[in-house]
Amino acid sequence: MARRREKQERQAKAAARPAARQLDQNGRPLGPRALETRRRLLDATDALLAERPVRDVSVVEIARRAGTSPATFYQYFQDVEEATVELAQEAAEEVPSILEPLRMDWRGKRGLDTARTLADAFVRHWDDHHAVLLFRNVAAEQGDRRFRKARIKALHPVILELAKKIGEARDAGRIPEAIHPYAAAAALASMLERLAAYHQELEYFGATRDQLVETCARILHNTVTGRPAA
Repeated sequence: MARRREKQERQAKAAARPAARQLDQNGRPLGPRALETRRRLLDATDALLAERPVRDVSVVEIARRAGTSPATFYQYFQDVEEATVELAQEAAEEVPSILEPLRMDWRGKRGLDTARTLADAFVRHWDDHHAVLLFRNVAAEQGDRRFRKARIKALHPVILELAKKIGEARDAGRIPEAIHPYAAAAALASMLERLAAYHQELEYFGATRDQLVETCARILHNTVTGRPAA
């Protein structure tokens, strides 16, 4: 229930922001009512993607759930995938706030708690946008430049912040010189993304969500600080 409320709050904030594209498909500026309609279409797309794969979601269904017509949908988006790209870009905008714990001091007794906060926030981010982010990654790997751009937008700040933290630890002599900050950061970001995406499947092996968060937190903490967690 709390997670649903948080998601609704984020959607409300997204609706209050100016749309990334202020023009419709014909190049006309979007007014307040048009922006509201566009938001309803995106929210309807998001809700349907949580129920079924993107390939099985139709424009007719999206329009019906948004309380409008397919013709109206095509005023704002070329197809379902374009609406999904927009949702992926919106999800990427959440990443900087998720990374706030990385800007804190990870040394000392509170360091591991901070790493837990980061790992938990990353998993929650994926839980909230699972269908969109999973399709984003698959489409990006298949060469779709739109989704590749959205994925880079999301992962780039993760890698930068992790590399900065790891570089500071290496310069202080807490981790070996052989560890390259960006290589280590990319490995950690890939771990977070992959495990967050498939943590429900890991339950088959007896790993709970809390255990996944704890494991990721300890790997993050150990790599970033060069010190094993107590």
